[in-house]
Amino acid sequence: MVPRVTRRATRPARVTLPAMPAPLGKTPTKKMPEIQVFGRDDSPATRAALRFFRERRVVVHYVDLKKRPIALGELKRFTDRLGPAALLDTTSRQYRDAGLAYLSLDDAGILARLQADARLIRLPLARHGNDVTVGPAEATWAAWLRPQAAS
Repeated sequence: MVPRVTRRATRPARVTLPAMPAPLGKTPTKKMPEIQVFGRDDSPATRAALRFFRERRVVVHYVDLKKRPIALGELKRFTDRLGPAALLDTTSRQYRDAGLAYLSLDDAGILARLQADARLIRLPLARHGNDVTVGPAEATWAAWLRPQAAS
């Protein structure tokens, strides 16, 4: 006959976890800036921008231009502040394939091309209030996240 072993009820050992910030919810708080990022999932620059904000625990509103094209009003907001030529990605394959390097386009022509083919837009497009950036601009994004001094 095998002796029967009884176990006493013991409390589990207290496990201490490393100090880690709480997970960030989907809804922004009042202290969190409202930042909007336009880009494509297959763009390394867009992924880097999203990673930049995620590392700083900022919820951004991301618009994938592959799934939803940019609205004309949003596109005009960027072109009014930066100019249409700043949004045109001259290093992209679509730019070369369309032969745009050999064309002389005015601002309306560039805007029409950008609206027709989102692959010509230099990514990512980021917006915070009235401030906009095109391409990687980590210094500007970091300035957006700094707390504003009370006036």
